[in-house]
Amino acid sequence: MTDPLPEPALPVGVGPWEGEWPDDPRYDRELLAAGDTRNVVDAYRYWTMEAIVADLDEHRHPFHVAIENWQHDMNIGSIVRSANAFLAAEVHIIGKRRWNRRGAMVTDRYQHVRHHEDVEAFAAWAAEAELPIIAIDNVPGSVALDRADLPERCALLFGQEGPGLSPAAVAAASGVVEITQYGSTRSINASAAAAVVMYEWCRRYAG
Repeated sequence: MTDPLPEPALPVGVGPWEGEWPDDPRYDRELLAAGDTRNVVDAYRYWTMEAIVADLDEHRHPFHVAIENWQHDMNIGSIVRSANAFLAAEVHIIGKRRWNRRGAMVTDRYQHVRHHEDVEAFAAWAAEAELPIIAIDNVPGSVALDRADLPERCALLFGQEGPGLSPAAVAAASGVVEITQYGSTRSINASAAAAVVMYEWCRRYAG
């Protein structure tokens, strides 16, 4: 039995603007002429990147996402992508300044990203911003996500794939939340866990 023929590639995005161009400064003249193949929702087709970011800034949710970055975890890019999808206020990279952007799929261009040298610096920033830190890890004393107090204004703190959060990160948090699991694995993928928690926040508050 031979392998089936590959599926034809579907067009991504939209082609050049048809008809009279819109008289709106949010639209990018080059995209209107050439088409828009970016990974953006239809409402932002042909808009400049600056216009998209400005519009997102008017609607961002009041939760922040923080990620410890000690081992150049490849999940960080995927977490940034989810933060963009769930419209987080900002993403905070704690530790190494450089992080693998491949998983972000360019969404970091539309998402505010801030760097902190260590957990202590991040905790000081959160205290100044009056944001409680909610650590996400399945450690002793953690509370199941569906029963946990998840403040509307907060910073959700995620650890590295494998080791999870550092002791300093857990100590800096005002609460520790875990995702209930039912199988044999000790933990789920870090980027998957981040998406689950962000979705739960949106389910409670985003309407």
